[in-house]
Amino acid sequence: MYNEASVVGSVIKGLLPEFPHVVCIDDGSTDGSQRAAREAGAVVVQHPVNLGQGAALQTGLEYALSDPEVDAIVTFDADGQHRVEDAKAMVARIHAGEADVVLGSRFLDGRTRVSWLKRLVLKVAAIQSRLATGMALTDAHNGLRVFEPSVAAQIHLRQNRMAHASELVHQLAAIKPRWVEQPVVIIYTDYSRSKGQSLLNSVNILADLFFR
Repeated sequence: MYNEASVVGSVIKGLLPEFPHVVCIDDGSTDGSQRAAREAGAVVVQHPVNLGQGAALQTGLEYALSDPEVDAIVTFDADGQHRVEDAKAMVARIHAGEADVVLGSRFLDGRTRVSWLKRLVLKVAAIQSRLATGMALTDAHNGLRVFEPSVAAQIHLRQNRMAHASELVHQLAAIKPRWVEQPVVIIYTDYSRSKGQSLLNSVNILADLFFR
């Protein structure tokens, strides 16, 4: 989370009935997100300064792996765009032995309403990812993912910001786990739009693809 004090508490409270072990990686927030997350019932691990999504994801994986009893690791955005029921269904596929990695995709059905610009950028990113790695993903930049611990232990992200999504796919291609995509819904709220995330992320993804 990064400056999500107004929403992170409700996100955590929505998760806890199904996922009793919620860990928030605070990426240098300055708005009291840490306090809001702790009061809602999460464990908070703090970065002293803002390092970026990739760094937060790597910290989260390493923290989760420190628990010897962990049997699945879910990455879940703090801003309310993901649904608990989607995460629960994805974990069930791991527990059933169907896959070692389950990746959320907003493009396997028509439930998620995406702007034409973001849809175009994400489709181009998926094509680029497929050509570079051989993984036929439909949504290479979806933050809702579930990992079996032995796979998570082999992930070592060095790209801190938007490039981490491409780096993650490249590392998964090298690891060669059993993977599947899961149709999920991304909820673009007034809150997330007010932060300009959709347009900003589109620009960042384009920059990542260009420099690659």
